[in-house]
Amino acid sequence: MLDVHDLRVRYGAMEALRGVSFEVRHGEAVAIIGANGSGKSTTLRALMGTVAADGRIALDGRPLIALAPWARAEAGIAWVPEGRRIFGEFTVEENLLAGGYRHRRRADIWRHDLERVYALFPSLADRRRQLGRTLSGGEQQMLALGRGLMAGPRLLLVDEASLGLAPLMVERVYEAIASLVASGVTLLLVEQNVRRALSIATRAYVLEVGRIVRTGAAAELASDPRVRDAYLGA
Repeated sequence: MLDVHDLRVRYGAMEALRGVSFEVRHGEAVAIIGANGSGKSTTLRALMGTVAADGRIALDGRPLIALAPWARAEAGIAWVPEGRRIFGEFTVEENLLAGGYRHRRRADIWRHDLERVYALFPSLADRRRQLGRTLSGGEQQMLALGRGLMAGPRLLLVDEASLGLAPLMVERVYEAIASLVASGVTLLLVEQNVRRALSIATRAYVLEVGRIVRTGAAAELASDPRVRDAYLGA
């Protein structure tokens, strides 16, 4: 589905990504794990086109590298960014409807997708008229995930879903992400919480200083002594 080859990103003289290659197949959940500063979030920004990149990015064979961010969204990629970035002065439902802009002329799709999001996140249904800025951090993360789903994406990019959340909210957010994966959503997850990421993913890539240094089934990486020593505190 998603094919990335020799992806390179520079910030001035610094090469943040140095020939990154990976793939995401239809219906699977893939994690990119690594330490802070390894290039994980830069990888997602490059996929969405919010930073300049060289290399190949293709979705179902269609090259994306030359497309603007909005065109990549139209192609079927939705991004749940680090820090959530919801619209604080919009209500919960207004935030969700903003995510459904691709279906702005299809009220029936809006209704169906809203029902799906509210079923996944019942607390959002209870707070649909509440301003986004008044939600807890975990609820804002759920809102950001729901807004991404409202676009009806073929591929959902999720950046640091656990960042800044209390342990209980991390549990709730990852239960929701697990439900998404079980429903067949194709997911690319970037996460510093390696244990959580590997519990969700089917496959994973380890990124270090802008390079992929290891890849494999998530369960295999979770039991790999080098990964455990470096990222799992074992």
